[in-house]
Amino acid sequence: MKPMQYLWTFLVGGGICVIGQLLINLTRLTPARILVLFVTVGVVLGAVGWYQPLVDFAGAGATVPLTGFGHMLAKGALEGARLHGVLGAFSGGITAAAGGIAAAILFGYLFALIAKPKTKKQ
Repeated sequence: MKPMQYLWTFLVGGGICVIGQLLINLTRLTPARILVLFVTVGVVLGAVGWYQPLVDFAGAGATVPLTGFGHMLAKGALEGARLHGVLGAFSGGITAAAGGIAAAILFGYLFALIAKPKTKKQ
């Protein structure tokens, strides 16, 4: 990987995070709605073919944020539809994202076993 690639990865990923922070600070949107918005934007941009060039340019800076998850769902749904028709459109996104979802569940469980939760004092 070239040194400039690290810079672009950081700037694109950081830019997506800045947009999220601005939405939190400047709107009345809840964090949950912002997360859904990011996934939906990733799905739409992925479905029309505009997100893949960003992935090619920024790598993990575009795939790690939630917009990248949405892009992966759209890509999987399109591939599933191409291979299996209408039913594949529904199952393709889940199939494409299964590895990431399984890893999130596994690591979340492991950290829940390791960490000592503390109650939030109000």
